[in-house]
Amino acid sequence: MTADHPVAVLGECVADAFVAPRTTPPSPAAESPAPLTLDVHPGGGPANTAVALARLGTPTRFLGRLSHDVFGRLFADHLAGSGVDLSHAVHAAEPSTLAVADLADDGSADYSFHAQRTADWQWSDEELARAADAPTTCLHTGSLALVQQPGGAAVERLLARVRQRATVSLDPNVRPLLVDPAVYREALPRWCALADILRLSDDDLGHLRPGATPREAADAFHAEGTELVVVTLGGDGVMASLRGEKIQVAAPSTRVVDTVGAGDSFMAGFLHALHTAGALGGRLEALTPEQVRDALAWGVRVAAAVVAVRGANPPWAADLDGGR
Repeated sequence: MTADHPVAVLGECVADAFVAPRTTPPSPAAESPAPLTLDVHPGGGPANTAVALARLGTPTRFLGRLSHDVFGRLFADHLAGSGVDLSHAVHAAEPSTLAVADLADDGSADYSFHAQRTADWQWSDEELARAADAPTTCLHTGSLALVQQPGGAAVERLLARVRQRATVSLDPNVRPLLVDPAVYREALPRWCALADILRLSDDDLGHLRPGATPREAADAFHAEGTELVVVTLGGDGVMASLRGEKIQVAAPSTRVVDTVGAGDSFMAGFLHALHTAGALGGRLEALTPEQVRDALAWGVRVAAAVVAVRGANPPWAADLDGGR
């Protein structure tokens, strides 16, 4: 496998719709309520990672089921405009997944999800075989695509086939409002047996290994088969464990606007650095702690750029001083 081959990212696109504040209060004499205005942005963890990877300069292919609807067209334009290869995406008949956020005065959000029988979860083995048939150095997936059925089981079967020729990277990205964390916990040993790289946030860890420290959890994941475990710790930086050797990197000091897409963008920076170093393509046998530390530093750097702006808007390589 050569560094010219792309990183493939498999998973969902989500339309993130924010309820815009009303500019005038409703009139008691009005015959009907004032309509809501929604500000819609392209999102979804895997799609965010693909966009960030491509903007950093890593050849990136997105394997997704893009709806024929208006949101599907929004996703396609956003991905392609960021340099992502969509030649292996599926054009789906089902509607797009939608998340609606009503923002309170303090900036907190109350979400409602519209994700039943949407395009993202309907993968078949035949579709995945066609989508993933081209050479790749790494297949990165995770989030709801791994647990929403019927497609989740097909994605797992694909990972077992792909790992014969490429590095497998997983980011569970637990979503307890949509899927019971027990579903993730039951599947985690299978995922560890398939994954070369496992990334979790400290919030994910709280759902998956309650009471365990990042170091304890990493050792357990190694025992189940994963070579490289990465745990992001928000403002406390990130810890990685490569075959049991622990590596810690601090987060840069950053003014946080919001954290939307931070973990997805961290993973893009991390995989970008490993791809640039020629470390992807197999079981990571030659990966060194120094390469991991460099990749962690890239990950927190990209994440810091994302949290400093509104929404999941990852930087381009030229936006980062010393970008490569």
